[in-house]
Amino acid sequence: MSRSDDAYVTDLALKAGRGDRAALTEFIEHTQDDVWRLLAHLAGREYADDLTQETYLRVLKSLPRFAGRSSARTWLLSLARRTWVDSVRHDMARPRKAHAEYEDVAAQEASADSPSVWLEVMDARAMLEALAPERREALVLTQVLGYTYEEAAKIAGVRVGTIRSRVARARQDLVAGEG
Repeated sequence: MSRSDDAYVTDLALKAGRGDRAALTEFIEHTQDDVWRLLAHLAGREYADDLTQETYLRVLKSLPRFAGRSSARTWLLSLARRTWVDSVRHDMARPRKAHAEYEDVAAQEASADSPSVWLEVMDARAMLEALAPERREALVLTQVLGYTYEEAAKIAGVRVGTIRSRVARARQDLVAGEG
């Protein structure tokens, strides 16, 4: 996520917006891991693939209007965040199913012969999921994905102070074991 990498990705996005298919392919290759990781942390690994695909469908429609006023990565993650928010709104309109997927995900990630690792993964996922969505988003953007507070604020569409506050409150929640 260096500045030169951001400039390169932004240049790819601008070229893709003008119809350059090779630039579009390279843009997606350079950014899809960041989009997937953000969505996996916000929505869960089981939804990340679908939400990533939905994000890139939106990108294809929006790229011709991308003007490069912010980095393409920031713009893209803002679209990914909006895709997630829209999916939450959509899901809230439907009946919810029980959330027992943590055990399945943790079991896949942790080694079968290391119960302590499995428990740590379960605890970490449960604690992160228990955070209020806006606090989880701020924490994931800054502490997991490594974006600066300024970049996270642009992605989330809020002020830098709001991101700082949300991260601080998320940390307090995690220490207190609340969520």
